[in-house]
Amino acid sequence: MKGRLAPAARRDLLEAAGWIARDDAKAALALRDAVVEAAGRLGGNPEIGRVRLELAGPPVRFLMLSGFPYILVYDAESRPPLILRVVHGARDLPEVLADL
Repeated sequence: MKGRLAPAARRDLLEAAGWIARDDAKAALALRDAVVEAAGRLGGNPEIGRVRLELAGPPVRFLMLSGFPYILVYDAESRPPLILRVVHGARDLPEVLADL
């Protein structure tokens, strides 16, 4: 079992990959692959992400993507884990996540 992408997370990933692909198509594919790999890890161990109470209460957790400045925001209690957003770490997280 692996984590699945909510519609908002799917949109986030498509937008990020599209932006990156303007300069480097291979890097855009690597971002996609990193999200797929992280989703697989979440399925087996949904508690690996951090709780950040200043941003969202449980069951929401945050996982940095290896090699990218992106954060997976996910519901750790959903089965399989539901990735709610894929957010660049430089974004205003409280504003982006206000609707969670």
